[in-house]
Amino acid sequence: MSMILADKVAVVTGGGRGIGAGVALRLARDGADVAVTYQHRGDDAAAVVEQIEALGRRASAVRVDNADPAALTAAVNELAARFGRLDILVNNAAVFFVGPVEELGVAEFDRMMAVNVRAPFVAAKAALRHLGDGGRIITIGSNMVERTVFPGFSLYSMSKTALVGLTKGLSRDVGPRGITVNLVNPGPIDTEMNPADGPAAGTISQFTAVGRYGTPADIAAAVAYLASDDARYVTGATVNVDGGFTV
Repeated sequence: MSMILADKVAVVTGGGRGIGAGVALRLARDGADVAVTYQHRGDDAAAVVEQIEALGRRASAVRVDNADPAALTAAVNELAARFGRLDILVNNAAVFFVGPVEELGVAEFDRMMAVNVRAPFVAAKAALRHLGDGGRIITIGSNMVERTVFPGFSLYSMSKTALVGLTKGLSRDVGPRGITVNLVNPGPIDTEMNPADGPAAGTISQFTAVGRYGTPADIAAAVAYLASDDARYVTGATVNVDGGFTV
């Protein structure tokens, strides 16, 4: 373990499984105490907490619906108070609706905008009350920002593209405070929602330059770098971790 994040405290939204769990565990291995939020499947979040604690780090899990601004703000404040500080916010929680525009309703639009766009803004706003010099805000986007090769992704792609503007604008706002803001765009990652042995995996893999899916650890490595002091001069950036999907 590198311990490059020793004495840091991180909050990872949607950290109970998939990419979020991978990020939470990597930050803990690098020395950070880590809190995760989750909405469903508390057992998964509890398992992540156990693994973090087994590494000798402090850990906590809080159930919250990211579509509820008041609840999300309260969760960030509660976790910062519980750990005594906050150094790193990772906006990972997201929802995913796919289908032709004519089949998607306003309810789906509102839910996706609330969770994928508004929640990162709300969480960042709450975190900024606690972040000091060297603070980090890192958001998980999608390779669909740059290349949408399948039909049915217009709403999801739009929601993730909005994060580019949020990242760039927010980096200007908080740069003078010594806080960096960056966006990580994953490509096809082997998770429960998009398994590398799924029915469409062969086709999806062919769109990458390396010909295969990535893992949550690949995304976590990029996040860990951006959270570290090594990335102190990187802000407002979009980092594609997609196996060459967008080349």
